[in-house]
Amino acid sequence: QVQMVESGGGLVRPGDSLSLSCATSGWPFDRHDMGWFRQTPGKAREFVAAITKNEIYTYYSDSVKGRFTISRDNAKSTVYLQMNNLRPEDTAIYYCARRKRYNSSPISEIQEYDSWGQGTQVTVSS
Repeated sequence: QVQMVESGGGLVRPGDSLSLSCATSGWPFDRHDMGWFRQTPGKAREFVAAITKNEIYTYYSDSVKGRFTISRDNAKSTVYLQMNNLRPEDTAIYYCARRKRYNSSPISEIQEYDSWGQGTQVTVSS
């Protein structure tokens, strides 16, 4: 049974930091690239960051590049998102996602992902 559980969201002020975690189980974590997406009401879910299964390559949306860092621990089957210098526009529900084993599109494309966590709310407000 595929399980993906995000944690670490909360309410913070602009400029603060948060660290999200996504603990997974039920499948071979080290055989899949992993990503983080986010969504706000009325908008499509958008790509935030991704990391390859071998941890060598990372990818970021322009809006978070230089502020967010994705990482993973294959021994713990967990992927992380360190978010620094948070802004009000980062407010969203954040989802971790598992990329399909066999890929045909860029890693930032939502259709590349076949399993999702339940999401964790991040609110940035003064």
